[in-house]
Amino acid sequence: MSTSAAADERRDRRGTNALFSGNKLKLGLFGPNCDHGCAMTLSSDVPSLTWEYTKQVAEIADRAGFEALVPVARWKAIGDNGFNGRNFETYTWAAGLASVTDHITLVATAHVQASHPAAAAKMVATVDHISGGRVCLNIVNGWFEPEFKMLGSEFLPHDRRYQYTTEWFELVRKFWTEDSEFDFIGEFFRVEGGYSQPKPVQSPLPSIMNAGGSKTGREFIAKYADAGYVLLAGYDLDAARAQVEARANDAAEVGREVDTWTTAYVIQRDTKEEAQAYLQKVFVDEADMSAGDAAAKYLGLNSSAMEPHQWEEFNLHLRAGYGGYPLVGTADDIAEELARLSDIGVAGVSLSFVDFVDGLERFNADVLPKLENGGLRKPYSPHA
Repeated sequence: MSTSAAADERRDRRGTNALFSGNKLKLGLFGPNCDHGCAMTLSSDVPSLTWEYTKQVAEIADRAGFEALVPVARWKAIGDNGFNGRNFETYTWAAGLASVTDHITLVATAHVQASHPAAAAKMVATVDHISGGRVCLNIVNGWFEPEFKMLGSEFLPHDRRYQYTTEWFELVRKFWTEDSEFDFIGEFFRVEGGYSQPKPVQSPLPSIMNAGGSKTGREFIAKYADAGYVLLAGYDLDAARAQVEARANDAAEVGREVDTWTTAYVIQRDTKEEAQAYLQKVFVDEADMSAGDAAAKYLGLNSSAMEPHQWEEFNLHLRAGYGGYPLVGTADDIAEELARLSDIGVAGVSLSFVDFVDGLERFNADVLPKLENGGLRKPYSPHA
């Protein structure tokens, strides 16, 4: 294919990628590629992960106009009960779902030490062509040390991991943008005659996500990401507002704009009391404590940094949704909380449910119309 013909394949990502939609509050799903998703529980209410199930989840979210499917890149189970041990690899998962969806952005979550930049660039470009310009690359350093040991990779100190990640992505970007062969000599990678065709559909680049929370992580987001995740400290919205404003300032200092996203877990019932009772049942009475303890350990979190009641509350949110913001109550309660998150500057929220199918059906029927009536989202009509 000639250079000019190849250029004709490129399209402005603002017209193909739902992450750039005009909705004031964008919605995603978090962790639907893993068994149990984000729910660290032994409850039988959690469906087993199958391809048919994850495809059904994607199709429901796509038809409702959700903007993103955000998978968790997992290689080993966490804890003694197999939490997340059964999962779909994220690049091939995204490619498969691209063929059965029309609107939603397929996120490929990349553990940078698990794939060479040439392979990552090629896989993302391939999914971008399958989907018509709907792929996003979620770049993660990894935190679960047993996975590094399994993959034979060195578990680098935190800031050193970001140095590796920066070089990894700069090399990915060269594979996406350089038309001629190139050489690259860095600290971690050496490439002779680098080449990759076809280029991604999206111009200038596929969208990028990252969830760094440290100073180094925030700097990476400001410089490279289009969407940066923030964990809302203490679930106090005044403190959260300051975090969101700080992220905006980080990006402005380097002449960029970055959307701030967060994650949230949803327990929706007809009354607040029913929702709280279900939270107690699934994440306290039937909790997978082993998974929660292991996740806290490898995330470097411990009770010495918090008061006992704060530590227990944090652990509850960790078990219920990987530390996501709690959306627990009626449809009105959930819509109001999402409006508050939007008010402090959050541009997008990736949701998780105990059962994604049941949770999405409740949410789409009762919460989405309230968000539309409140001006946070426009009604979505699937393509004919």
